[in-house]
Amino acid sequence: MKRDFGPDEIQFLFSRSSGPGGQNVNKVNTRVTLLFDLSKTERFTQTEKAKIRRSLKRYLDKNGCVHIHCQEYRTQSANRKAALERLLALLEKALRPRKVRRKTRIPRGAVEKRLRNKKRRSEIKQQRTEPPAGQ
Repeated sequence: MKRDFGPDEIQFLFSRSSGPGGQNVNKVNTRVTLLFDLSKTERFTQTEKAKIRRSLKRYLDKNGCVHIHCQEYRTQSANRKAALERLLALLEKALRPRKVRRKTRIPRGAVEKRLRNKKRRSEIKQQRTEPPAGQ
């Protein structure tokens, strides 16, 4: 997937991080919030956008923007790079075709073994019961 996003597609917001940074953590805005506007992008078809919306709905806001937060690193540039890489990985995963599940059958031997075991348990339990009174 190409890395070049237009200025109207991606926006970065910066805030104070709760992660590593020492004394810097209280002074420098190293936490990065990446906003990717899915509705404004031209790089995906409508069906691909629908797939992305379905797959990334926990990252979407009501305006259709994907929010990704990153505060792993001490520098703003490293967090910015990590957020962009995370976005690319999420988009790639969302657009990857799903494997089709093929129905499988239970082997006849397994069914027969289960029925034999049930029959044996039933017989064991039948032997435990007392015959009714009067017989």
